[in-house]
Amino acid sequence: MNENYAYPLDYTWTTEEITIVFSFFKQVENYYENKRDNQEFLKAYQKFKTVVPSKMQEKQIGKEFEQNSGYSIYEALQSVKSVNNT
Repeated sequence: MNENYAYPLDYTWTTEEITIVFSFFKQVENYYENKRDNQEFLKAYQKFKTVVPSKMQEKQIGKEFEQNSGYSIYEALQSVKSVNNT
């Protein structure tokens, strides 16, 4: 993990939208740092999808986030979903 990295943000987002996306990124970080709460992760993801409804934009943000942080949004999400489906 890179300790000093920037979050991929769209500067056309409102302050509230940036806060929602930032909160989701924090949940992804928590997932990798073994401080996860699957329900909170999924709640944060649902809110994130209100800001980033496009799958293409989600993939672009996820790729940039992973390049910057070393943390995969996709892998974390798949893992949390698989735990909740069992």
